[in-house]
Amino acid sequence: MTEDSPAYRCRAFPERAAGVLLHLTALPGSGPVGSLGAEARHFIDFLAQAGFTWWQICPLGPTGYGDSPYQALSVFAGNPYLLDLNDLSKRGLLTDFEVKTLQRGDETKVNYGRLWEELRPLLALAAERGVKLYQNNHAFLSFCQREHPWLADWCNFSALREQNLFTSPEHWKIKEIDSSLAQGAAVLQFIFSEQWSELKKYAAKHGVKLLGDEPIYVSDDGCDRWAHPELFQLNEHGKPAFVAGVPPDYFSEDGQLWGNPLYDWARHAADGFQWWRARVHHDLNLFEAVRIDHFRGIHDYWRVPAQAKNARGGQWCTGPDIDFIKALGDLPLVAEDLGLLSPGVEILRQKSKLPGMSVIQFGFSEIEGNPHHPKNITADRVVYTGTHDNDTLKGWLKDCSEKERAHLNPFIKNSANPIATLITIALDSDAICAIIPAQDLLELDSENRFNTPGHAQGNWSWRMSDQDLVNLFTQVENWQLRLAKSERTSV
Repeated sequence: MTEDSPAYRCRAFPERAAGVLLHLTALPGSGPVGSLGAEARHFIDFLAQAGFTWWQICPLGPTGYGDSPYQALSVFAGNPYLLDLNDLSKRGLLTDFEVKTLQRGDETKVNYGRLWEELRPLLALAAERGVKLYQNNHAFLSFCQREHPWLADWCNFSALREQNLFTSPEHWKIKEIDSSLAQGAAVLQFIFSEQWSELKKYAAKHGVKLLGDEPIYVSDDGCDRWAHPELFQLNEHGKPAFVAGVPPDYFSEDGQLWGNPLYDWARHAADGFQWWRARVHHDLNLFEAVRIDHFRGIHDYWRVPAQAKNARGGQWCTGPDIDFIKALGDLPLVAEDLGLLSPGVEILRQKSKLPGMSVIQFGFSEIEGNPHHPKNITADRVVYTGTHDNDTLKGWLKDCSEKERAHLNPFIKNSANPIATLITIALDSDAICAIIPAQDLLELDSENRFNTPGHAQGNWSWRMSDQDLVNLFTQVENWQLRLAKSERTSV
């Protein structure tokens, strides 16, 4: 940070800070997926010892086809796959033997096959037992009453989805809800809430804050559209006539066809954006701050005909703009303002007084006017070396274009470790916060990237190994020094 850097403060980041991006599924452990258990607390230990203030986590909702946390079946519910099974055993909902049947050593990838075939039935068994165990439990009953506005919808949806063999709601034939399945879904959400609360307390005790991520859109076959069809642009048959996406960009020459239903923004505005306010405040009970993914969609959004094969043939439509921000109020939010932007998006962000984003990997295609280039990163931004959608730094350095390399060379040509140099550039920038993906801290290659936009399969499976976590702890002193030097830690 330069001595003449302008002072900048915002609700999300009252002071300069740094953090690490790692989704919960990518935590190490003996089961088929990362969880809210001991490994999560161990990762917090690393963050605290190294001097990082923030842990950024991808959306927490239950995932469906494609396994993407950005296509969750609910924007309110927690993903039961993330539950700590050892805690379920302590609660008497699973036996030690049942838990051990799922623990097969250090798996290097998230095993989605085992999640479906083994973990899902085990969670169903725990839920069934929980219905009896918690039927008169004061904490459980209070939770159900407090969270009823979204919980009832989720439990009914979850039950009907299972009764209809996990198909999309448009194919459902069974309409009568199995109350035992609905109650079981409530039990799992209650336990998720309690486990999350304990993890958040542990983080706070160690000086670590949690940064959430809120996708702007909901899943087409999820609970939110099913429970509130009036909030979306649907035709007379209750199906989307147009869907969400973005035009051709850095990630895809055909654009990205997300397929999400689009909001009826006039309907949202009519009641003061009540559903959105409930959603954001729900997330801010889970996290100290929340990143709004695809912030551009608040100003203007790309509308693609529902039957299109790619996102090329869409059109820009006007979003709710500043009225949306005013309805939410002054909250600790971050605007994800990446990709192709119209001038109005930056105007909206500045009016909203929200920090935007800069990504080091985007900084070297052009220099002048590029908000991602190190010399152009301003204090009102959160800087990343890469996001969940980017290649790792190591992979990007190997495959970046000649033009990018020419602009990059002045920064790394004399560096013995270009990855560490680029991370240091992010930490030393004027940005109010710097977030580094765990894969970049570990200097991992492209095989360890989290997501490749435009590719429906093969994503979200990267997982940190036990040895990776050990390796992070061996670097604690190094990060303490770097963070202290960049004035991003009190260590």
